[in-house]
Amino acid sequence: MSRIKNSSNMKKNKVYVTQEIQGTSIGAPRINIMGASKFGELKFLLPEDSQMIYSPGPLTSRLLQALKDFNDDDYLLLTGDPAIMAVAGAIASKINNGKFTVLKWDRRDHLYYPLAINLHKGGRSEQIN
Repeated sequence: MSRIKNSSNMKKNKVYVTQEIQGTSIGAPRINIMGASKFGELKFLLPEDSQMIYSPGPLTSRLLQALKDFNDDDYLLLTGDPAIMAVAGAIASKINNGKFTVLKWDRRDHLYYPLAINLHKGGRSEQIN
């Protein structure tokens, strides 16, 4: 069963970007993520130079605070440090009863596709139309 998010609420939807894109601080981001803005307002969770190396506690606390209002209408755009991406997905899932939607970049079509994850339905993913 696929879910269609209400397009009339797009202004309320948020796209939580795990980290600012590398190069943003010098005005030359490595990639352009503006295509994701059609899914909602872009909210950057952490600066581009953030890394989880020895002590995940401080960054995990920042992510918990930043994602505290995550809901079914929101998306995750996973960028940057893979450990940060994993923690952001885990937090979004915990806050939203095992459900979250990621925006997946398609290199061939050059656009983002929403991919709904529901950990309480056997881990199956559903593509949103």
